Amino acid sequence: MTLVLENVSSRHGGRVLIKPTDLTLENGTMNVLLGPTGSGKTELMRLMAGLDTPRTGRILWNGKDVTGMRVQDRGVAMVYQQFINYPSMSVYDNIASPMRLLGKSSAEIDRAVREAAELMKLTEFLDRKPLELSGGQQQRCALARALVKNAGLVLLDEPLANLDYKLREEMRVEIPRIFEESGSIFVYATTEPEEALLLGGHTATLWQGRITQFGPTPEVYRQPVDATTAKVFSDPPMNFLPMTKEGDKVYFGDGQVADAAGLIAGLGDGEYLAGFRANHVELEQHTEKAMKYNARLVVTEITGSETFIHLQCCAQHWFGLIDGVHNLPIGQKLTVWLDIRHIYVFGEDGRLVAPAAYALAA
Repeated sequence: MTLVLENVSSRHGGRVLIKPTDLTLENGTMNVLLGPTGSGKTELMRLMAGLDTPRTGRILWNGKDVTGMRVQDRGVAMVYQQFINYPSMSVYDNIASPMRLLGKSSAEIDRAVREAAELMKLTEFLDRKPLELSGGQQQRCALARALVKNAGLVLLDEPLANLDYKLREEMRVEIPRIFEESGSIFVYATTEPEEALLLGGHTATLWQGRITQFGPTPEVYRQPVDATTAKVFSDPPMNFLPMTKEGDKVYFGDGQVADAAGLIAGLGDGEYLAGFRANHVELEQHTEKAMKYNARLVVTEITGSETFIHLQCCAQHWFGLIDGVHNLPIGQKLTVWLDIRHIYVFGEDGRLVAPAAYALAA
């Protein structure tokens, strides 16, 4: 089974929701749509499902043009962040409803419902109505209904956002395994880069209605094709500063200088944009290759085992992610270190011209 989008675009009124897009998804694959709110993830899913009709292009399912086909004829299961259940039906009947519409036997329905309920930790709630459940339990009920439908295309639009942290972590591990075993094409939308990395498979990064890159998730993360993709696939956002290459030297920001090494050495002289992720900002010098910057602390956010630091440096706002708990006074002057091997280099057009050395070694 394959799902192919050929030059598909979408508009609502005068607003462009999806720019002309080509995308091919294979059966049994995990495909993540990663992008900020409003980037086009939900609209792209609605086009895949047949809930919306593209303005241009066509959609092929196993080679067949289904662009104008009704959603109920496509064999699609979709779960939204705002879960949808039938309030007058029990949890058991909610989960069973797709199989009943398909005319499955009672024994087959019962077996599938109880297997899905056990997986979603809903067995003890099968006789209850959805409104008697917590928000997280209602979302799991919607997920179980999508699971038993055995659809060829499963679309999940931020389905774990309403679950508590522990259950969300468990489901991030279980969901890829569940749907991979089914052989379905699985599409999962999220705003969180960490979630995309945990889910694995392939990731399409979206920005303002455009897919900027699609490929194996680790590859897209380590070697983003442009600065926009790097920004989308970094949380906190990737930091940037201007870079100039002159001969065998490179100059960063407020005048820090380093030897041009690795792929950077092969670049022509000129102006570039250097990018680096928050976890590569360090409070101590760990290598002679590290460059020293004087910064001012704006905000700290302690998240348990890590501390986010917001810095004012080189007339820009930087983000740092530091291991451990650090109680640092706001406004404090800090010395931070940056290893040149952690720097991505982008051309004036924003395209990647030299990935970070650590990414190539990974």
